[in-house]
Amino acid sequence: MNQNEYILEMKDIDKRFQGVHALKKTSLNLKAGEVLALVGENGAGKSTMMKILTGIYQADEGEITLFGKKRRFRTPREALDAGISIVHQELNLMNHLTAAQNIFIGREGRGFFLDERRINEKARELFERINIQINPQTLVQDLTVGKQQIVEIAKAISYDAKVIVFDEPTSTLTDAEIDTLFDIIKDLANKGVGIIYISHRMDEIKRITDRVTVLRDGEYVGTRSTKEVEIDEVIQMMIGRTTFEEPKQANTIPYDAPEVLRVENLNSKDVKDISFNLRKGEILGFAGLMGAGRTEVARLVFGADEKFSGDFYVNGEKVNIQSPNDAVNCGIGYLSEDRKRFGLATGMDVANNMVMASLDKYTIGSFVNDREINHVASEYVEKISVKTPHIKQQIKNLSGGNQQKVVISKWLIRNCDILIFDEPTRGIDVGAKSEIYKLMNALTKSGKSIIMISSELPELLRMSDRIFVMCEGSHTGTLSIEEANQHSIMKLATQSSSLS
Repeated sequence: MNQNEYILEMKDIDKRFQGVHALKKTSLNLKAGEVLALVGENGAGKSTMMKILTGIYQADEGEITLFGKKRRFRTPREALDAGISIVHQELNLMNHLTAAQNIFIGREGRGFFLDERRINEKARELFERINIQINPQTLVQDLTVGKQQIVEIAKAISYDAKVIVFDEPTSTLTDAEIDTLFDIIKDLANKGVGIIYISHRMDEIKRITDRVTVLRDGEYVGTRSTKEVEIDEVIQMMIGRTTFEEPKQANTIPYDAPEVLRVENLNSKDVKDISFNLRKGEILGFAGLMGAGRTEVARLVFGADEKFSGDFYVNGEKVNIQSPNDAVNCGIGYLSEDRKRFGLATGMDVANNMVMASLDKYTIGSFVNDREINHVASEYVEKISVKTPHIKQQIKNLSGGNQQKVVISKWLIRNCDILIFDEPTRGIDVGAKSEIYKLMNALTKSGKSIIMISSELPELLRMSDRIFVMCEGSHTGTLSIEEANQHSIMKLATQSSSLS
């Protein structure tokens, strides 16, 4: 096949859901051995486009041409058999099965796949190819989120596909794991595999892709050569407007600002002797590599996990936090990194998710004041720009970025003064990130205080007044924003407490 020929073409793809016109005559094309970036804001239609390609959804209109033949995939199995595989943004694994069983599930009736030992051997070969140390016989539920993502990637590669879609594959990976993933992608491309790469991280787009296709509001905007296009142009194509946030130059919080939270000598099975304080109007960034213990500290402060020892003080008074309800009563709200598991009721609508933490305000006995719930939900949909056709839309039908905004609004409606944001912009596009950054700054200006856990160092440097760094469950240093840079943060994040 001529290298300029397309192995895949999607033309004029149209898709409607109830109340939402998700794709409007949208197109893309892909060459053999090419890495094509597919970018756009949350809700732009990227994932819907890929779900049509892989047989999860069927298009209302339009056509798919694969290797010169028109195709229509009615099931994911048909797409797999045709040579199309996908690594989903949301993990799609069975926790009670081993890593090897997850990789080869559904192929048990094909010769050697009946042999458990052979399955483990093939999985081990895949992991060696990826250069990741995972025991194929380990249950998925016992793996870290990052390792579970690697299992997803290995599963997609195992089909020997000619087109592989990577949907936000690096959101849970460490820098070392990302480097390994990129080596795998380059190797696959060199062997003629076409790669569609969805990511909100512009540095990744520049680093790994050949062309960039941009969608906005379900429509095709354009395609550019990665080498020739500037990131600012891609962002403007994505959002139709220019965004820019100045990195924070100095801590603007007065030294004598009231202390709203103090944690002393916090210990658990995952964290060791953690102490810190948070002042009114401050954003305290938490930095560290995967497994450093940042989320574990947040869950202890929120009463979601059991501590061995440690004391909490809110507004100077010692408080007893043993459950999330205790924390909420102390004015602490928690935005989990896993919004679908811990932040949302996916079977409910937008309005009810927004008031979930404040139901006592809208109920009298068994009576629920739906009118007031709808009023406050409509107010916050407008206030923080949630893209939804109406407040009764099922939360599961919103994009990831808009789901995140609903979780944030839940704690704003509760009027918590201390907010813990754990990876608040993970899986969110640059436009939505800009809106969340502005929202966080507005919150601190109004007197609220934020603990922000982030794996993105530029984000920490842009937003934080101070940065609290952890490694292996211990505190290794605290940096003022004036002295913090990526080098100083990483030095502390890779330094065990015994060396600090």
